[in-house]
Amino acid sequence: MCIPRQKKMRAAVLVGPRQFELKELEIPEPGPEEVRVKVEYCGICSSNLAPWKGAPWFSYPFPPGAPGHESIGIVEQLGTKVSGLGVGEHVSILGNNGFADYEIAKAKCVVPMSSGHNRAPFLGEPLGCAMNVFRRAQVRKGDWVAIVGTGFLGIILLQLSVEAGAKIIAISRRESALRIAEKMGATLALSSKNRADLLAVVRDATGQMLCDVVIEAAGAQETLDIASDLIGTRGRLVIAGYHQDGPRLVNMQEWNWRGIDVINAHEREEAIYVEGIRAAAQAVAEERIRLGELVSHFFPLEQIEEGFRTLEQRPEGFIKAIVSLC
Repeated sequence: MCIPRQKKMRAAVLVGPRQFELKELEIPEPGPEEVRVKVEYCGICSSNLAPWKGAPWFSYPFPPGAPGHESIGIVEQLGTKVSGLGVGEHVSILGNNGFADYEIAKAKCVVPMSSGHNRAPFLGEPLGCAMNVFRRAQVRKGDWVAIVGTGFLGIILLQLSVEAGAKIIAISRRESALRIAEKMGATLALSSKNRADLLAVVRDATGQMLCDVVIEAAGAQETLDIASDLIGTRGRLVIAGYHQDGPRLVNMQEWNWRGIDVINAHEREEAIYVEGIRAAAQAVAEERIRLGELVSHFFPLEQIEEGFRTLEQRPEGFIKAIVSLC
Protein backbone atom coordinates (compact mmCIF):
# COMPACT_ATOMS: atom_id res chain seq x y z
CA MET A 1 0.00 0.00 0.00
CA CYS A 2 1.17 3.55 -0.69
CA ILE A 3 2.56 5.56 2.22
CA PRO A 4 0.67 8.88 2.51
CA ARG A 5 2.59 12.14 2.39
CA GLN A 6 1.82 14.39 5.33
CA LYS A 7 1.90 18.00 4.12
CA LYS A 8 2.76 18.26 0.44
CA MET A 9 2.07 16.21 -2.65
CA ARG A 10 3.72 15.73 -6.00
CA ALA A 11 1.81 16.43 -9.19
CA ALA A 12 2.91 16.15 -12.80
CA VAL A 13 2.00 19.31 -14.73
CA LEU A 14 1.89 19.24 -18.54
CA VAL A 15 3.40 22.68 -19.18
CA GLY A 16 3.73 22.34 -22.93
CA PRO A 17 3.90 19.77 -25.73
CA ARG A 18 6.07 16.83 -24.64
CA GLN A 19 7.02 18.53 -21.38
CA PHE A 20 5.93 17.62 -17.87
CA GLU A 21 7.20 19.34 -14.75
CA LEU A 22 6.96 17.81 -11.30
CA LYS A 23 5.44 20.29 -8.84
CA GLU A 24 5.12 20.19 -5.06
CA LEU A 25 1.69 21.40 -3.99
CA GLU A 26 -0.54 21.57 -0.95
CA ILE A 27 -2.63 18.46 -0.40
CA PRO A 28 -6.20 19.43 -1.43
CA GLU A 29 -9.22 19.19 0.84
CA PRO A 30 -12.41 17.51 -0.39
CA GLY A 31 -15.68 19.42 -0.59
CA PRO A 32 -18.85 18.18 1.15
CA GLU A 33 -19.73 15.70 -1.64
CA GLU A 34 -16.17 14.76 -2.58
CA VAL A 35 -13.49 12.35 -1.42
CA ARG A 36 -9.72 12.57 -1.35
CA VAL A 37 -7.95 9.51 -2.70
CA LYS A 38 -4.29 8.57 -2.27
CA VAL A 39 -3.45 7.55 -5.83
CA GLU A 40 -1.63 4.27 -6.34
CA TYR A 41 -1.63 4.01 -10.13
CA CYS A 42 -2.84 5.98 -13.11
CA GLY A 43 -2.90 4.55 -16.61
CA ILE A 44 -1.65 6.50 -19.60
CA CYS A 45 -4.50 6.52 -22.11
CA SER A 46 -3.99 6.73 -25.86
CA SER A 47 -6.24 9.79 -25.77
CA ASN A 48 -3.53 11.49 -23.67
CA LEU A 49 -1.21 11.51 -26.67
CA ALA A 50 -2.91 14.45 -28.41
CA PRO A 51 -2.32 16.91 -25.54
CA TRP A 52 1.15 15.40 -25.06
CA LYS A 53 2.05 15.99 -28.72
CA GLY A 54 0.34 19.39 -28.83
CA ALA A 55 -2.38 20.87 -31.03
CA PRO A 56 -3.73 24.41 -31.54
CA TRP A 57 -6.87 23.72 -29.49
CA PHE A 58 -5.00 22.84 -26.29
CA SER A 59 -4.04 25.43 -23.67
CA TYR A 60 -1.03 24.98 -21.41
CA PRO A 61 -0.24 24.44 -18.64
CA PHE A 62 -2.78 21.74 -17.88
CA PRO A 63 -4.18 21.54 -14.32
CA PRO A 64 -1.96 19.54 -11.95
CA GLY A 65 -2.37 15.80 -12.53
CA ALA A 66 -4.20 16.21 -15.85
CA PRO A 67 -4.88 14.56 -18.23
CA GLY A 68 -4.60 11.45 -16.04
CA HIS A 69 -8.07 9.90 -15.95
CA GLU A 70 -7.40 6.20 -15.24
CA SER A 71 -6.54 6.31 -11.54
CA ILE A 72 -7.02 3.92 -8.67
CA GLY A 73 -6.13 4.35 -5.03
CA ILE A 74 -7.15 4.39 -1.37
CA VAL A 75 -9.82 6.65 0.11
CA GLU A 76 -8.12 8.91 2.64
CA GLN A 77 -10.72 11.55 3.52
CA LEU A 78 -14.49 11.88 3.07
CA GLY A 79 -16.48 15.04 2.55
CA THR A 80 -19.02 15.88 5.23
CA LYS A 81 -21.99 14.74 3.12
CA VAL A 82 -20.46 11.52 1.75
CA SER A 83 -21.94 8.16 2.65
CA GLY A 84 -21.46 4.67 1.28
CA LEU A 85 -17.67 4.93 1.14
CA GLY A 86 -15.11 4.31 3.87
CA VAL A 87 -11.63 5.58 4.66
CA GLY A 88 -9.09 2.96 3.61
CA GLU A 89 -11.32 1.57 0.88
CA HIS A 90 -9.69 0.56 -2.41
CA VAL A 91 -11.40 2.46 -5.26
CA SER A 92 -11.36 3.33 -8.93
CA ILE A 93 -11.87 6.98 -9.83
CA LEU A 94 -13.66 8.70 -12.68
CA GLY A 95 -11.68 11.94 -12.72
CA ASN A 96 -9.02 13.81 -14.64
CA ASN A 97 -6.14 14.61 -12.29
CA GLY A 98 -4.60 11.22 -11.58
CA PHE A 99 -0.95 12.02 -12.29
CA ALA A 100 -0.57 13.24 -8.71
CA ASP A 101 -0.16 11.75 -5.25
CA TYR A 102 -3.71 12.75 -4.30
CA GLU A 103 -6.85 13.28 -6.31
CA ILE A 104 -10.14 14.90 -5.35
CA ALA A 105 -13.16 13.20 -6.91
CA LYS A 106 -16.92 13.43 -6.72
CA ALA A 107 -18.16 10.70 -4.39
CA LYS A 108 -20.62 9.53 -7.05
CA CYS A 109 -17.65 8.98 -9.40
CA VAL A 110 -15.74 6.71 -7.03
CA VAL A 111 -16.31 2.95 -7.39
CA PRO A 112 -15.22 0.49 -4.66
CA MET A 113 -13.19 -2.52 -5.77
CA SER A 114 -13.02 -5.98 -4.22
CA SER A 115 -9.77 -7.33 -2.79
CA GLY A 116 -9.59 -9.73 -5.75
CA HIS A 117 -8.61 -6.83 -8.02
CA ASN A 118 -5.24 -6.48 -6.30
CA ARG A 119 -3.73 -9.17 -8.56
CA ALA A 120 -3.47 -6.62 -11.39
CA PRO A 121 -4.25 -2.88 -11.46
CA PHE A 122 -7.96 -2.43 -12.11
CA LEU A 123 -8.11 0.68 -14.28
CA GLY A 124 -11.79 1.41 -13.95
CA GLU A 125 -12.22 4.16 -16.55
CA PRO A 126 -10.91 2.28 -19.61
CA LEU A 127 -12.50 -0.97 -18.46
CA GLY A 128 -15.82 0.79 -17.97
CA CYS A 129 -15.40 2.32 -21.41
CA ALA A 130 -14.89 -1.16 -22.86
CA MET A 131 -18.06 -2.44 -21.18
CA ASN A 132 -20.08 0.47 -22.61
CA VAL A 133 -18.58 0.01 -26.09
CA PHE A 134 -19.43 -3.69 -25.98
CA ARG A 135 -23.00 -2.94 -24.93
CA ARG A 136 -23.41 -0.58 -27.88
CA ALA A 137 -21.82 -3.09 -30.30
CA GLN A 138 -24.57 -5.69 -29.64
CA VAL A 139 -22.29 -8.64 -30.37
CA ARG A 140 -24.23 -11.90 -30.70
CA LYS A 141 -23.32 -15.55 -30.69
CA GLY A 142 -22.02 -16.64 -34.09
CA ASP A 143 -21.20 -13.10 -35.29
CA TRP A 144 -17.99 -12.47 -37.16
CA VAL A 145 -16.43 -9.58 -35.24
CA ALA A 146 -13.32 -7.75 -36.42
CA ILE A 147 -11.44 -5.68 -33.85
CA VAL A 148 -9.13 -3.23 -35.58
CA GLY A 149 -6.46 -2.23 -33.07
CA THR A 150 -5.58 -4.74 -30.37
CA GLY A 151 -4.21 -2.54 -27.63
CA PHE A 152 -5.63 -2.55 -24.10
CA LEU A 153 -9.16 -1.58 -25.18
CA GLY A 154 -9.16 -3.95 -28.14
CA ILE A 155 -8.02 -6.93 -26.06
CA ILE A 156 -10.73 -6.30 -23.45
CA LEU A 157 -13.36 -6.11 -26.22
CA LEU A 158 -11.93 -9.30 -27.69
CA GLN A 159 -12.40 -11.14 -24.39
CA LEU A 160 -15.99 -9.92 -24.05
CA SER A 161 -16.77 -10.93 -27.64
CA VAL A 162 -15.29 -14.41 -27.16
CA GLU A 163 -17.45 -14.85 -24.07
CA ALA A 164 -20.50 -13.89 -26.14
CA GLY A 165 -19.76 -16.71 -28.58
CA ALA A 166 -18.58 -14.58 -31.50
CA LYS A 167 -15.80 -15.43 -33.97
CA ILE A 168 -13.09 -12.80 -33.59
CA ILE A 169 -10.68 -11.39 -36.14
CA ALA A 170 -7.99 -9.42 -34.29
CA ILE A 171 -6.05 -6.91 -36.40
CA SER A 172 -2.83 -5.10 -35.49
CA ARG A 173 0.47 -3.95 -36.96
CA ARG A 174 2.43 -5.51 -34.08
CA GLU A 175 3.16 -9.24 -33.95
CA SER A 176 3.27 -9.29 -30.14
CA ALA A 177 -0.27 -7.86 -29.97
CA LEU A 178 -1.50 -10.52 -32.40
CA ARG A 179 0.04 -13.28 -30.28
CA ILE A 180 -1.77 -12.02 -27.19
CA ALA A 181 -4.99 -11.83 -29.19
CA GLU A 182 -4.58 -15.48 -30.19
CA LYS A 183 -3.98 -16.42 -26.56
CA MET A 184 -7.16 -14.57 -25.57
CA GLY A 185 -9.25 -16.56 -28.03
CA ALA A 186 -9.15 -14.80 -31.41
CA THR A 187 -10.25 -17.01 -34.30
CA LEU A 188 -7.86 -15.14 -36.61
CA ALA A 189 -5.04 -12.73 -35.78
CA LEU A 190 -4.06 -10.73 -38.85
CA SER A 191 -1.53 -8.07 -39.70
CA SER A 192 -2.86 -4.73 -40.92
CA LYS A 193 0.25 -3.92 -42.92
CA ASN A 194 -1.25 -5.00 -46.26
CA ARG A 195 -4.92 -3.99 -46.64
CA ALA A 196 -5.50 -6.00 -49.81
CA ASP A 197 -4.15 -9.23 -48.30
CA LEU A 198 -6.08 -8.62 -45.09
CA LEU A 199 -9.36 -8.11 -46.96
CA ALA A 200 -8.81 -11.25 -49.03
CA VAL A 201 -8.25 -13.40 -45.90
CA VAL A 202 -11.35 -11.97 -44.21
CA ARG A 203 -13.47 -12.55 -47.31
CA ASP A 204 -12.34 -16.18 -47.47
CA ALA A 205 -12.97 -16.75 -43.75
CA THR A 206 -16.47 -15.26 -43.84
CA GLY A 207 -17.63 -16.84 -47.11
CA GLN A 208 -17.36 -13.45 -48.87
CA MET A 209 -19.91 -11.94 -46.46
CA LEU A 210 -17.38 -9.87 -44.45
CA CYS A 211 -18.08 -9.03 -40.80
CA ASP A 212 -21.30 -8.59 -38.87
CA VAL A 213 -19.59 -6.19 -36.45
CA VAL A 214 -16.36 -4.24 -36.83
CA ILE A 215 -14.97 -2.35 -33.84
CA GLU A 216 -12.42 0.33 -34.68
CA ALA A 217 -10.33 0.68 -31.52
CA ALA A 218 -7.26 2.70 -32.45
CA GLY A 219 -8.46 6.19 -33.37
CA ALA A 220 -6.55 6.69 -36.63
CA GLN A 221 -7.48 7.28 -40.27
CA GLU A 222 -5.74 4.04 -41.26
CA THR A 223 -7.72 1.90 -38.83
CA LEU A 224 -10.98 3.60 -39.79
CA ASP A 225 -10.25 2.78 -43.44
CA ILE A 226 -9.55 -0.86 -42.61
CA ALA A 227 -12.69 -1.09 -40.51
CA SER A 228 -14.73 0.28 -43.43
CA ASP A 229 -13.22 -2.37 -45.73
CA LEU A 230 -14.28 -5.23 -43.46
CA ILE A 231 -17.89 -4.40 -42.61
CA GLY A 232 -20.53 -6.49 -44.37
CA THR A 233 -23.93 -5.48 -45.70
CA ARG A 234 -26.22 -4.29 -42.87
CA GLY A 235 -23.35 -4.70 -40.42
CA ARG A 236 -22.48 -2.49 -37.45
CA LEU A 237 -19.37 -0.33 -37.58
CA VAL A 238 -18.53 0.70 -34.03
CA ILE A 239 -16.14 3.61 -33.49
CA ALA A 240 -14.39 3.02 -30.17
CA GLY A 241 -11.08 4.69 -31.03
CA TYR A 242 -10.70 8.28 -29.90
CA HIS A 243 -10.25 10.42 -33.03
CA GLN A 244 -8.99 13.75 -31.74
CA ASP A 245 -6.22 14.83 -34.10
CA GLY A 246 -8.35 16.37 -36.84
CA PRO A 247 -11.08 15.48 -39.38
CA ARG A 248 -11.49 12.05 -40.96
CA LEU A 249 -12.44 10.98 -44.48
CA VAL A 250 -14.83 8.07 -45.01
CA ASN A 251 -15.98 6.18 -48.09
CA MET A 252 -19.60 7.24 -47.87
CA GLN A 253 -20.38 5.50 -51.17
CA GLU A 254 -19.49 2.13 -49.62
CA TRP A 255 -21.26 2.97 -46.36
CA ASN A 256 -24.43 3.86 -48.27
CA TRP A 257 -24.26 0.84 -50.57
CA ARG A 258 -23.84 -1.61 -47.71
CA GLY A 259 -26.51 0.05 -45.57
CA ILE A 260 -24.40 -0.20 -42.43
CA ASP A 261 -25.10 1.18 -38.96
CA VAL A 262 -22.33 3.46 -37.73
CA ILE A 263 -22.15 3.74 -33.94
CA ASN A 264 -20.09 6.35 -32.12
CA ALA A 265 -19.57 4.39 -28.90
CA HIS A 266 -18.22 7.24 -26.75
CA GLU A 267 -20.22 8.14 -23.66
CA ARG A 268 -20.28 11.52 -21.96
CA GLU A 269 -22.69 11.01 -19.04
CA GLU A 270 -20.98 10.37 -15.71
CA ALA A 271 -23.68 7.94 -14.59
CA ILE A 272 -23.18 5.76 -17.68
CA TYR A 273 -19.41 5.79 -17.19
CA VAL A 274 -19.80 4.74 -13.56
CA GLU A 275 -22.29 2.02 -14.52
CA GLY A 276 -19.69 0.67 -16.95
CA ILE A 277 -16.99 0.69 -14.27
CA ARG A 278 -19.23 -1.25 -11.88
CA ALA A 279 -20.00 -3.78 -14.62
CA ALA A 280 -16.28 -4.12 -15.36
CA ALA A 281 -15.50 -4.67 -11.68
CA GLN A 282 -17.97 -7.55 -11.62
CA ALA A 283 -16.59 -9.01 -14.86
CA VAL A 284 -13.05 -8.94 -13.49
CA ALA A 285 -14.12 -10.45 -10.16
CA GLU A 286 -15.84 -13.27 -12.08
CA GLU A 287 -12.71 -13.67 -14.27
CA ARG A 288 -14.66 -12.94 -17.44
CA ILE A 289 -12.00 -10.29 -18.08
CA ARG A 290 -8.35 -11.24 -17.52
CA LEU A 291 -5.99 -8.35 -16.82
CA GLY A 292 -2.81 -10.16 -15.80
CA GLU A 293 -0.91 -9.85 -19.09
CA LEU A 294 -2.29 -6.52 -20.24
CA VAL A 295 -0.31 -4.06 -18.12
CA SER A 296 3.08 -4.25 -19.79
CA HIS A 297 4.98 -1.17 -18.57
CA PHE A 298 5.22 0.66 -15.21
CA PHE A 299 6.85 4.07 -14.71
CA PRO A 300 7.34 6.09 -11.52
CA LEU A 301 5.90 9.60 -11.57
CA GLU A 302 9.41 11.01 -12.08
CA GLN A 303 9.60 9.11 -15.40
CA ILE A 304 6.17 10.07 -16.74
CA GLU A 305 7.66 11.53 -19.93
CA GLU A 306 9.32 8.18 -20.67
CA GLY A 307 5.94 6.53 -20.18
CA PHE A 308 4.36 8.84 -22.75
CA ARG A 309 7.18 8.26 -25.21
CA THR A 310 6.77 4.50 -24.82
CA LEU A 311 3.05 4.75 -25.53
CA GLU A 312 3.75 6.88 -28.58
CA GLN A 313 6.31 4.39 -29.94
CA ARG A 314 4.37 1.23 -28.97
CA PRO A 315 7.32 -1.17 -29.10
CA GLU A 316 6.77 -4.90 -29.49
CA GLY A 317 5.37 -6.27 -26.26
CA PHE A 318 3.62 -3.03 -25.34
CA ILE A 319 -0.04 -3.16 -24.29
CA LYS A 320 -0.56 -0.67 -21.47
CA ALA A 321 1.64 1.81 -19.59
CA ILE A 322 0.90 2.82 -16.01
CA VAL A 323 2.33 5.58 -13.82
CA SER A 324 3.00 4.27 -10.31
CA LEU A 325 2.66 6.67 -7.39
CA CYS A 326 3.42 4.16 -4.62
